[in-house]
Amino acid sequence: MVQNIFKGLGIALITPFKEDGSVDYDALKRLVQYQLDSGADFFCILATTGETPTLTAEEKKRIKDLVVEVVKGKVPIAIGCGGFNTAAVVEELKTGDFKGIDGILSVCPYYNKPSQEGLYQHFKAIAAATELPVILYNVPGRTGVNMTAETTVRLARDCRNIVAIKEASGKLEQVDEIIKNKPRDFDVISGDDALTFPMVSCGAVGVISVIGNALPKEFSKMIRLQMRGEYDPARKIHHRFIDLFSLLFVDGNPAGVKAMLHEMGFIENVLRLPLVPMRIQNIQRMSDILKELKI
Repeated sequence: MVQNIFKGLGIALITPFKEDGSVDYDALKRLVQYQLDSGADFFCILATTGETPTLTAEEKKRIKDLVVEVVKGKVPIAIGCGGFNTAAVVEELKTGDFKGIDGILSVCPYYNKPSQEGLYQHFKAIAAATELPVILYNVPGRTGVNMTAETTVRLARDCRNIVAIKEASGKLEQVDEIIKNKPRDFDVISGDDALTFPMVSCGAVGVISVIGNALPKEFSKMIRLQMRGEYDPARKIHHRFIDLFSLLFVDGNPAGVKAMLHEMGFIENVLRLPLVPMRIQNIQRMSDILKELKI
């Protein structure tokens, strides 16, 4: 079994845009450095939060190369590589440029709603197409299909380089079932900021975080405290952020965290269609919460 190196605070990295809609590579560089300096344990690039479907092939290559250059091997980098056409994902894995990349995050096929056997065969083919570690990504709220604990554990047992799952089903009983039955070297990673505290308490090894884009120091501290068994101070951090967690996704992702980063002076508050910025009234509520938290 390949060891999982993606533990602690992972950043589900956004893609900053300028006012004209072009990628703001300078802002991205500053943001990645800020997250590195503030306790990020790994990065997850070119996935949902990065608005990847709206990026060109050239933009994706430049973003990948820039992040690799800034990180300089200090922490691992996973890159999104998934889709609803298994053959196309396999081809990308076999022919793509993965220099400087330490692992693959692959989302469950979306829209076409495969069966559990279809999910198993899809991910088995993906694992066979690469030597890199693979993190499964179960997010039924976006894909329309939930990968069951049984299918996850089956893949973990049968595929040596499937090392973890980013679980965003919102079902703690499903998380518990995976952790109870998984192989020893397979890990569960939270895919939901609001559920990270209970998931780590149940045995998850970290989070691929949206809010970590803006508040990496605070969120990584919570996880580190939990890993040391210091649950009371970790719980206090979790409770401080409850209002922010609910507000973060009310207008979709990454609209919330981009508004937050704009309020903090990091980026322009620009998204690419079909996504649009957070509504003004929610930005004001977020600004008020940030002032209360003294952030």
